[in-house]
Amino acid sequence: MYSAATESLIKQAREIKEEELQKFCGRIFKQLHTKELGGETVDSLQRLHLIVSATKYARELPSDLVMKLQMVLCSSSCPEQLQILSSSILQESLPLSVHSLCSDLNQDSRAISHLASVVLTQAGNKEDVMPLCHHLLKSLESWLSEGQISKHVLPILSKMFSVFPEILTEDQVNLVSRKLVDWLRYASMQQGASMSSGGFFSGQRTRQPAPLTEVDGVVTGDFFTVLCVGQSYTEDQWMNMYTFSMIKSWLLTYDRDEATNAESAPLKRTQVIISQHQDDRSELDSSVMSMVSATSSSSRLLPPKERLREKAFEYCQRLIEQSDRKALKRTDTELQKACIVESVSIMDIICGEDPSYVYRAFPCIKALYGRLNGDLAHARALLPIAQFYLNHSETAAVDSEAVFRKLFSNCPTEQFNEPMLAFEFIQFCLLNASVLQDRVANYRQSFPNLLKFLAWNCPGLITEFVELLPSLVAPGTAIELLHTLLDLPCLAAALDLQHRSACYQAMDRTTWDQQGAKLAACLDAFRQPSYRGLFLYILRPEAGTGDTIDRLKMLHEILADMAESPRVVRCAQVVPVLLHVYFNAVAKIADEKLINQLLLVLLERSSLLYDIKTFNAEVQKVFSTHLQALCKLHPPLIVDQSRELLDFVGSPANIYSKEDIYTHVVWVIGEYLSVSYDSRCTVELITSFFESLEAVLFEITQVRQSTCPSSFSPRLITVLMTTLAKLATRSQDLIPRASLFLSKVRLFAHSSPVMACYSEEDTEEIITRAHELINLLRLPNVAQFILASSAGGDSPRWHRDTNASLPQGMRAVSRLLHRQSSFLPT
Repeated sequence: MYSAATESLIKQAREIKEEELQKFCGRIFKQLHTKELGGETVDSLQRLHLIVSATKYARELPSDLVMKLQMVLCSSSCPEQLQILSSSILQESLPLSVHSLCSDLNQDSRAISHLASVVLTQAGNKEDVMPLCHHLLKSLESWLSEGQISKHVLPILSKMFSVFPEILTEDQVNLVSRKLVDWLRYASMQQGASMSSGGFFSGQRTRQPAPLTEVDGVVTGDFFTVLCVGQSYTEDQWMNMYTFSMIKSWLLTYDRDEATNAESAPLKRTQVIISQHQDDRSELDSSVMSMVSATSSSSRLLPPKERLREKAFEYCQRLIEQSDRKALKRTDTELQKACIVESVSIMDIICGEDPSYVYRAFPCIKALYGRLNGDLAHARALLPIAQFYLNHSETAAVDSEAVFRKLFSNCPTEQFNEPMLAFEFIQFCLLNASVLQDRVANYRQSFPNLLKFLAWNCPGLITEFVELLPSLVAPGTAIELLHTLLDLPCLAAALDLQHRSACYQAMDRTTWDQQGAKLAACLDAFRQPSYRGLFLYILRPEAGTGDTIDRLKMLHEILADMAESPRVVRCAQVVPVLLHVYFNAVAKIADEKLINQLLLVLLERSSLLYDIKTFNAEVQKVFSTHLQALCKLHPPLIVDQSRELLDFVGSPANIYSKEDIYTHVVWVIGEYLSVSYDSRCTVELITSFFESLEAVLFEITQVRQSTCPSSFSPRLITVLMTTLAKLATRSQDLIPRASLFLSKVRLFAHSSPVMACYSEEDTEEIITRAHELINLLRLPNVAQFILASSAGGDSPRWHRDTNASLPQGMRAVSRLLHRQSSFLPT
């Protein structure tokens, strides 16, 4: 993350001894007492800042140095660079006396700004920042003319109430609200005075104030906003900009009035607050009266909070109107986009607090949506518009289905490669997941599109998707979602090819070949009409076209050369995490039919995965874990899918490619193929499984003198032996066959070729397990008790049942099992 030189400096800063630090602080203290604070002092302070900020814990500085840094911080004569460094050092050091910092707040605005940073960082409670808060509020009250208030007040105040929202009283909230109205709505309409050169024979002179313009160059005819353009700005215009930047957080913090609702709002709008005479005077003295607001005079009768809502609402409407102008500069175009996002969000908050604004806002929002809907450059602005529709469409009786259908289909498909949009889009889904599930029909159908954001921007969005994925799981699309998660690396490869194909023309072979021979071959395949159906499916925008495709193996072969792509590899690494989340979510909603379908998918897809290093093994581990959970959730699953399970376990080839999941399938057969779980479990069915597993175990334990035996894990062999013994106890005619076969396995483990392939510990484990099972089968009744699982085993009542055979069983276990085996799946 850092360069080697930077890492070395940070390491040195962390390892500095306390004695060395004290000496260094003493030298800085002497430097700060010199008359000229030059570059050496700055360098020393920068080093000290690195030392105190390089560790997680705060460092204690000498008290005399701390006092000197506070003096530098509060001195208006010190260079600003030294003040910034002093502020940064004090923020990182051990908590100091905040009250001593706030003892003298009569400094200039620059010093107050740096001082406030320290106070807010070191403060432990609101009492610590109360002196600073009172000072800021006093400066607001004393504002009478331009230039008498610091531009730093509002940013400090905004930070303060975001940390300590309860610090302001109701009267203080009203005071700030009145001032915000003044700055937000009644800033001057002329540019700030600027100094210009009068030529060679004259000195500098002040230019006459020029009018402000819109972003398209037209002279501004309405009130000032952040989208008004000028060469320089007056103090109140700067305060207007600061006010707009903090109005959203202010409304969220202090505009939560429990009494504000659709019924009480008209009544409160008729109230006259006599204490607002000062605010009224500021309006009358304003240089420009709004031509937009037809209710400006009546709005003066509103309480401060509601009046702030009114003016903020008008301000946002004005910004949305200004955003429709053709900007002359690109920076102004970007500012227009940001203002749209912020304006719609503020209007959403205001409508949430006072529903009467909904009917005024919707025509504006509808028109804005119609203007931005087809413009990809404004895709991020569609999210707050969608949020507005989600929150208020029912109140206004407006149909929002088309808005969300377009949002979920277009944005991910066309702008999956925009990281900021991806993050904001997923955050929007997270914030509204429960509402989207209930009210937006195509939300859960859109998971193929949403996963495009993850496939392209992985692993930056993995945390968000872990939280979002459960809301996308539904019975109707659960199987298709599972296939899509397993194909996520394929989706990443396909998106990469789609993006490159759009950038490079097909005829430009030179550019294609520069990407490498393997990638060029994949690009060729992507443009082949015969493969078009494969890529159209993997890049589909919504669910419902089918759970998966028949030619999935062909798609894996086409994309084989992309398997080492960094984007594909990163996607493959997050799939196991998402699978765990998926199975945990689906277990809560799965019925018998869905569980049966899931088992078939596990058996099928365990050998049908994109060939990426370690990907197959990791996915099979997840399958193994959740296979047991599914069987425990619905034990009749083994009988329901007996034919498919017989085919799976009867093929030794499955052991070579997926030994882990094969072992777990064998284990669940032994655990749940019992009449105690399903009355359909007949002797014939048990015998069929027994013979199939017996044949497999015989094949893998054959010892031919000419060849070395296959080195299967002892865990697989012991699970197979245990399952055969379990099945034999449920059909006692099979016990002689099981005992005979187990004795052969014991001889197999004693043979010289096997002893050469397995470690002594592994061999002993096989022999011990075979010996334990043979002894158990000599006592069929005891074996049936020990090896047969009980359907009621999750809530035993043995401590209450005096006739239970548990003591006898435990004595048998203690005699037969010499030591605990670690080879059964947990």
